[in-house]
Amino acid sequence: MSDICDLRSYITALEAAGQLSRIKKEVSLTHELADVAATLVRQGGGAPLFENVTGTDWPVFSSGVSNQKRAAIALGCEENEIIDYMTHVLEPQNGIAPVRVEEAAWQENVLTGDEVDITQLPIPTHSRGDGGAFITGGVIISKDPVSGRGNLSYNRMLRMDERTFGFNVNEWRHVRQFMESRDDPAAPFPVAIAMGLDPAIMIAAGVKTDEDELFIAGAIRGGGIPVCRGVTVDVDVPTTAELVIEGLVHPTDKRPEGPLAEFHGYHGELWESPTVEVTAICFRNRPIYQTIIPGWYEHIYIGNVLPREPLLRNFIRHLNKTANVHIPPYANGFAAIIQIKRDNPGQPKNLAMAAMTAHINIRNVIVVDEDINIYDPAEVLWALTNRVDWQHDIFRVPNAQGHEMDPVADMRGVSTKLGIDATYKRERREYGERVSYPMVDLSRYLG
Repeated sequence: MSDICDLRSYITALEAAGQLSRIKKEVSLTHELADVAATLVRQGGGAPLFENVTGTDWPVFSSGVSNQKRAAIALGCEENEIIDYMTHVLEPQNGIAPVRVEEAAWQENVLTGDEVDITQLPIPTHSRGDGGAFITGGVIISKDPVSGRGNLSYNRMLRMDERTFGFNVNEWRHVRQFMESRDDPAAPFPVAIAMGLDPAIMIAAGVKTDEDELFIAGAIRGGGIPVCRGVTVDVDVPTTAELVIEGLVHPTDKRPEGPLAEFHGYHGELWESPTVEVTAICFRNRPIYQTIIPGWYEHIYIGNVLPREPLLRNFIRHLNKTANVHIPPYANGFAAIIQIKRDNPGQPKNLAMAAMTAHINIRNVIVVDEDINIYDPAEVLWALTNRVDWQHDIFRVPNAQGHEMDPVADMRGVSTKLGIDATYKRERREYGERVSYPMVDLSRYLG
């Protein structure tokens, strides 16, 4: 079992691996914190732990799982093992059930009744186009009223007043289905929002499955995740959360909610969304608040990359047993890069079509050779520039089903998908091998 068991042990692991940036300068919750976090990701810096945030004594953590290095640390594997590891933990037979206990770390401080005031929580206003302060890094925990199984999900939550959040929930979400499956779909529906979590739980919450996602988190950790019943709601919450907000969703009390920076890189629309009446705020001593910068790398990595790369690879390996894949976060989950040892001139097109059907989000597919590092955008651009004849090496699939929020699609997600064969066509022209320089240990030459 991994040494990582909560957010605090994960922060320790990140720091040991040189993947943590402690920000001691005072920052504002309005825009500045998100600006700094986004810049660190863009420049390859560590995950920020903001230790001096205006208006609060809570530190704020972000970007915990925003690249390959941090995903590997979170999962307890090597970077080149991530897809294999995710494939294993996503198999239902490998799931490990959570373990119910009676006490939780987040019960150290419990506020109910008149003590509840969510305006005292350090909820950032991230982007300049956001409609207010949103919880983005909270895992929504709910329970199926029919089967009793638990569910984890991400739903944006806009702070509206001292006791109320707007609760954005799509029709296809399990939370929405749970509410509508009851005898009285309009009745208040209990949920808990857990924040500051073991990254295994954060990763599991990004998976859409008909199983309890806590089983996936258990598979990642090699043991059942300890959970405890909520203080005011009958929902099982991971015991090591930093902060737990309990409440009742009111399906018919709808208010305008939004916009928020979305995974596609634009600001989403204003929605008439249900509201959540907060019934309890519970937190550990010296709590750490955790956020996800919306519309940025961690948002995309947890929701679009980690849970979907195994699915994509399974599809294409029906055609090529050694192919590797990557869904780059810088393309918002709408693109896929496939790396192969090309043995047939027509194979790249077949693989691109397989990727397009693996998940509706995949719209653009680039197929490259084994000498291209699929995790390096500069390498992929080199292949596009030097190995693609735009008259012969691309194909289009018009009127294909995609995601409804894809900015180039129509309102039902219909658009044109594009496949690009960026492999080396030796049968067309022989150029020999690429220029290559081996890596050296610069510490031997510098300083």
